[in-house]
Amino acid sequence: MHAETTTGTRLRSLRRWRGMTLEELAGLSGLSKSFLSMAERGLRALDRRSHISALAAALEVSETELVGGPHLGSDHLQSDPHTVVPPIRTALQTNTLLSPGADRARPLDELVAEMARIEPHHQACNYLEVGRSLPWLLDELHFHACAPADEAAYRVALETLVDACVAATFTCKDLGYPDLAHLAAVRAEEAARILDDPVRRGQADFLRIHTMPRAGSWDRTLAAAELAADRLEPHAHDEHGQQVLGMLTLSASLAAAVNHKAQRARDWIGEAADLARRMPDTLDETWMSFSSTNVGVWDVAVNVECGRTGIAVLDLARNVDETKLADKQGRHAAFLADVGRGLARDTKTKDEAVRWLHRAERAAPQWIRNSSPVREAVGVLLEQARTTSQGRELRGMASRMGVPH
Repeated sequence: MHAETTTGTRLRSLRRWRGMTLEELAGLSGLSKSFLSMAERGLRALDRRSHISALAAALEVSETELVGGPHLGSDHLQSDPHTVVPPIRTALQTNTLLSPGADRARPLDELVAEMARIEPHHQACNYLEVGRSLPWLLDELHFHACAPADEAAYRVALETLVDACVAATFTCKDLGYPDLAHLAAVRAEEAARILDDPVRRGQADFLRIHTMPRAGSWDRTLAAAELAADRLEPHAHDEHGQQVLGMLTLSASLAAAVNHKAQRARDWIGEAADLARRMPDTLDETWMSFSSTNVGVWDVAVNVECGRTGIAVLDLARNVDETKLADKQGRHAAFLADVGRGLARDTKTKDEAVRWLHRAERAAPQWIRNSSPVREAVGVLLEQARTTSQGRELRGMASRMGVPH
């Protein structure tokens, strides 16, 4: 049963397929033989980005092959979001900025209003609601970009297309379709280049950075994030530009953490904190919720990636005012899940980990029930469960995520 649940068991299958011993894989990946042995037996979670990247590179497979693709279970909030992907795929693959797939479109001002309506659902990771109109919005924005009424309309169509591609990128990425997420990022980059606006270019860079292949290339991700931040910095004159710059610095921090450059990660987090202090600490009406509170959320993620566990993670979590995340379910769920994963790695805080992961699921069920890192944590915790109460809670989450239990 467990052979179907965790990244560790897929690791064992892939290692044997490659004909490698644990010693050989340890030597190639830089991870210890004992850690890999425990991971293969479901006793240690493989949810750190650096570990996944190193193992996928050593095995010469994609990260998707190692962590598993989309898992479609019987729970509707877990499986139904995947129904929005085919029409998004059609819109991205059949439209270009030279040839639209649609032959008509609503007035441009209606499309701008539609994007504004979609954005809160995107922030809440409500993929079903996003998918109700995003594919057709992509179609119609391409139509206007190919046949604009005037120069002003052309720019509005391209700017709104960048915003729509942000929603498309993270919908596809979160649901486990990395190649399609990258295509959405490329579409945003094409529009941003035409606009010749450094801030829009920074937004497109942010998408590209978050959809770059991971196995063996996190050093390139770090270089791309640092270059994008350095390129935008002289042009970030207003709050919007500083918000985009802030998200690029946070991306650089996480990439540095994955590359085992802890001091550089701290330096980039420090730059993000300095930027955030220049503006009100609110997640409303800021790009990707950039704020001091969001910097605190990313600080938890970076430290968990660096290996922080247990009580130390709880200490970091206390620096985040959760009341400010109440209306941003996606950000709140990310925070809760990262804290839960950090707690899950320490035997003394595993019961607490279950509570945090369950809270993450309640905050954004469509995302968390499709999250590979959370799925991994739940599968390993389930294997290790010793108390009836913990096991019951975990079995409930496992059922909703499609994890055999």
